[in-house]
Amino acid sequence: MSRRQQIEDRLRAAFSPRELQVVDDSESHRGHAGYQEGGESHFNVAIRAEEFKDMNRLARHRAIHAALGPELIAEIHALALDVDA
Repeated sequence: MSRRQQIEDRLRAAFSPRELQVVDDSESHRGHAGYQEGGESHFNVAIRAEEFKDMNRLARHRAIHAALGPELIAEIHALALDVDA
């Protein structure tokens, strides 16, 4: 299973978002630090879920990182998050 799909599956399971977009942006980072041939190193995630309503920005990011798990986070060089309730 691709990293993009793992991210999407784990975020859907953890937050039941009403909106979720996971974009592999790795190709635009070719030649930069952390780029991996074949992609799946840089991701942009936009997520909207009711669970984030009472969380500040740091708590939202921590919750997402916890949902993805340390093993998957370790495989990703960059994870840009756009999070809202």
